Amino acid sequence: MIELKNINKYYRNDEESLHVLKDINLKADAGEMIAVMGPSGSGKSTLINLLGFIDTKFEGEYLFEDENLVTTTDDRLSQTRNEMVGFVFQNFSLIENYTVYENVELPLLYNGYGFHQTKEKVMSALEKVGIADKAEKHPRQLSGGQQQRVAIARALINQPKFIIADEPTGALDTHTSNEIMELFKELNHRDHATIFLVTHDPEVVPYCTRLVRIRDGAITEDRAVIEE
Repeated sequence: MIELKNINKYYRNDEESLHVLKDINLKADAGEMIAVMGPSGSGKSTLINLLGFIDTKFEGEYLFEDENLVTTTDDRLSQTRNEMVGFVFQNFSLIENYTVYENVELPLLYNGYGFHQTKEKVMSALEKVGIADKAEKHPRQLSGGQQQRVAIARALINQPKFIIADEPTGALDTHTSNEIMELFKELNHRDHATIFLVTHDPEVVPYCTRLVRIRDGAITEDRAVIEE
């Protein structure tokens, strides 16, 4: 589904050029759940921004389903990002004065759905993550784990081709982290969701099917995760 070929990324200013991604070659098939691990400053966030069509200023090729979308128009790229990628963040990024239902509904409205067309899809997404009974609550009325479930439902709502989860357990306690990782694993197994999970926590790796380790801008390890 995704192929990165000889990707190099530089940040340049007047005085210096910083080489942040170095000769990245990566293939990802539909249905994989890939842990992207690395310390702070390793380049994993840059890699994820590139995968999510947020950053298009790089050298090399990014093929998505055999098409080089990065060379298309900004409008096409924005549409692709909205339709193809679901994002889940460490801090949940929910709108506080919206209900759970409204937070999950929002990407549908961005994509041109009318209010009368959204109910079945929103409730289905909330059911998938186990919080259909929280639809009329506001984020501040929920626990951290419940808020992350809302964020995952929002990421799923447009049935994206893949999900990018950036440190999704970073703000959660151990028990809640395990619950959220079990949910990701279930989505991967049951719905064949393709997931890139960015983390520095080795405890989330066993939930994934593959580990890609990045350090100093280069991939240092790429292997299957063996289920015990």
